[in-house]
Amino acid sequence: MSKKKDTKPETVRKSELFLPNMVKLYREDVIPKMLSRFSYVNPMQVPKLLSISLNMGLGDAKTNSKKLESAIKELELITGQKPIVTKSKSDISNFKIRKGFPVGCKVTLRSFRMYEFFERLTCIALPRSRDFRGLSFKSFDGRGNYNFGIKEQIIFTEINYDDIDSVRGLNVTISTSANTDDEAYWLLKDFGFPLREKPDKNKTDEEV
Repeated sequence: MSKKKDTKPETVRKSELFLPNMVKLYREDVIPKMLSRFSYVNPMQVPKLLSISLNMGLGDAKTNSKKLESAIKELELITGQKPIVTKSKSDISNFKIRKGFPVGCKVTLRSFRMYEFFERLTCIALPRSRDFRGLSFKSFDGRGNYNFGIKEQIIFTEINYDDIDSVRGLNVTISTSANTDDEAYWLLKDFGFPLREKPDKNKTDEEV
């Protein structure tokens, strides 16, 4: 008796089918560009995104619980993840804030949710900023992490202007595994993140 041929199609891992676009971009485009730009021995040395943190500070959170609730709701809409309430780590007499008082809310995104947010931030939200001309290349912290502020939460399409009680800003920190700011800069640039161009150090003053 002849054996039946195995006609079952080759299976594909479900996780591969639903990879965020930015993960695919990193594997197919960012890694090759970084390998050619820096002297890495293998692809595993190429820096990657570790986390993205969003923080909303509220000066009157201790006396206005509704504003804190509103900020928490907005940050959850923007990120798809429930925020935690941030509290003062010390007494601040000038603002009449005591240690342990609520001062805002925060979310830290990792893995696929981080990449999905990063795509929306890069391709949709930031270009909607008023008079947007790109972000400064000087806002790295010396350890490969990038920090910047957003003046209005309404640049995110998840926020309905008619539903908010006030326009408020937030701070964003993008953490990477890069060892230097230059590596982190090119990592973000290769992702398409809207950083302004750094001046070419090799150019002379006359060329500039």
